[in-house]
Amino acid sequence: MIPENFIFALGLTIFAGLSTGIGSTMAFLSKNFNPKFLAGSLGFSAGVMIYVSLVEIFVKAKDSLIIIYGYKQGYWLTVLAFFGGIAIIALIDWLVPSFENPHELKNLEDPVSDNTVHNKKLMRMGMFSALAIGIHNFPEGLATFIAALQDPALGVSIAVAIAIHNIPEGIAVSVPIYYATKNRKKAFYYSFLSGLAEPVGAIIGYFLLIRIFGDTVFGIVFAGVAGIMVYISLDELLPTAEEFGEHHVAIYGLIAGMAVMALSLLMFV
Repeated sequence: MIPENFIFALGLTIFAGLSTGIGSTMAFLSKNFNPKFLAGSLGFSAGVMIYVSLVEIFVKAKDSLIIIYGYKQGYWLTVLAFFGGIAIIALIDWLVPSFENPHELKNLEDPVSDNTVHNKKLMRMGMFSALAIGIHNFPEGLATFIAALQDPALGVSIAVAIAIHNIPEGIAVSVPIYYATKNRKKAFYYSFLSGLAEPVGAIIGYFLLIRIFGDTVFGIVFAGVAGIMVYISLDELLPTAEEFGEHHVAIYGLIAGMAVMALSLLMFV
């Protein structure tokens, strides 16, 4: 049986995933590109994701598992699932070669040669970035989708944070492909396509879990989601924010994200 808010959760996941297209647009309008604004936005996204993961998602997962297994065993299972989520996303990261890694963003204003060999290398980098981002977006899509199914307000917060997180990924795909082909449509298409992995990951993950979905599975998946989001924040968002702007801009964004998330959660108490 499909939940009532299935379409809502899927819509949020599509919004989060396809925000890679925003990154493409920013890359093409690079003369108006503001690195400090992007750094602050990425820091803000990290703050939202870290706060909601540790204060809200982890706690809900723990409460769910404690009801079934008791305090000690339920808490242990929550912690193991949390670090299991970190291990999954870290393994995905490890399997992606550093040259093609979507975290390795290049300066948007770097001059690019017209050399054919160089262009082929850029095209390869862009295509592998699209593939790598697609792989990364599978667990992110499931995280957004499951959160929105359980708590629509929480789902909105996570979707916005992941949408901001996907902007530089769109840049990572579109810039090398554009400079290799001089074709904006092709660059935008591949960037946009990489974001589709998010809703696809959500649907596949959901229908794989639906037969066994209960309080235990919910608690384990939710704790794993918290781990995935903390890892993404510390490994991707903050380093990328510092790469684009000053250290304090990223930190101020981080604190602002935590404060906004805290206030939004207090509104629903």
